[in-house]
Amino acid sequence: MKSLTPFGKLLTAFLLFIFSLIIFRVAYSGTGMYIFLGWNIFLAWLPYVLSLQLKFYRAKEKWKQLFILGSWLLFFPNALYIVTDLVHLRDESSMPWWFDAMLLFAAAFAGLLMAFVSLRNTERYLGSVFNIKTVQAITFCLLFLGSFGVYLGRFERFNSWNIVNNPLELGFNIIASIVNPIDNVKVWAITVLFTAVYSLLYYCIKILPRAFSENNNTGH
Repeated sequence: MKSLTPFGKLLTAFLLFIFSLIIFRVAYSGTGMYIFLGWNIFLAWLPYVLSLQLKFYRAKEKWKQLFILGSWLLFFPNALYIVTDLVHLRDESSMPWWFDAMLLFAAAFAGLLMAFVSLRNTERYLGSVFNIKTVQAITFCLLFLGSFGVYLGRFERFNSWNIVNNPLELGFNIIASIVNPIDNVKVWAITVLFTAVYSLLYYCIKILPRAFSENNNTGH
């Protein structure tokens, strides 16, 4: 078994911390209100793990790479989706409001972290196949598709497994949104908004190392 990278170790510690918060909340409040976060975090972790596998296959193993890419894209929206779990924040007597806010924020941040690192890993793989302009265009399309997946999950209540156990309803819903965009303005407005937010966050995170480096060079 390969040793974890520094990021992998930190991510593991962060996820264990979130799971400990969930367990503590269940024990303290006597309710299972946020147990679903554990499952959502697991689904967000899958695209991160899948993206790590891309570098283990040689160029001649294209079918394996394509299978991993397809699987990654299927689960990628789950990592972005956790941000929308913030809608579950409630001021209730069984638990302090600030604790639930911290738990939901930590889960949302972890989801975005895994989403963006997995996207960056995928970008690197694509960079070995396409030129930089093409990779940038594909990356934007992936964020758009991920945002559409978030819409389907939050508002239409579909999930990644529906491609297997409910493909017809999922397919009809997607086709209807594409064929009748005028009648589905809400769908595309929300998707575009999510795409804008996720894109800005992703590119901000990408330039963070440069920003820290610039600050170090100024002597502060």
